[in-house]
Amino acid sequence: MFRLGLVLSLLVCCVSCKKENQVEEQTKPIQTENTFKLYEMSEMAVLMEQMYVDNQRIRQRILEGVTIDDAMPSLHQRLFTAVMTDPSDKDLFFETQAQAFIQVEEAFYANPKEQTKEKFNAIVEACLSCHQKKCGGPIPRIKKLWIP
Repeated sequence: MFRLGLVLSLLVCCVSCKKENQVEEQTKPIQTENTFKLYEMSEMAVLMEQMYVDNQRIRQRILEGVTIDDAMPSLHQRLFTAVMTDPSDKDLFFETQAQAFIQVEEAFYANPKEQTKEKFNAIVEACLSCHQKKCGGPIPRIKKLWIP
């Protein structure tokens, strides 16, 4: 009888240990080789981020009533040469919208004494008119630049 109890005890131990191993194996996360990819922004995306920051500063200065005697950032001219995330987006529409944006921006920076919120809002409108047709993701952020 003692032997039977001992054999049953060992059998129960073996079976219960085997189930724990199965549970552990099931709860382990599945690991693949490429679980994490670092997103790298295109030149155009980086440029757009910088333009947004520049316009946030300009907006704040207009709201504070500070005259902006800075020159137009030369970085913004890279709009025509920066590599896009999707190269097919650089088409005639983009080229004309980029040219229109630069013209509006040049008009804003041309005369520091006439830098009104209307002229700044024209810059924001130029951004929106392009982004409404292509790459609509940043539209909510761009709208935050608007000065009522």
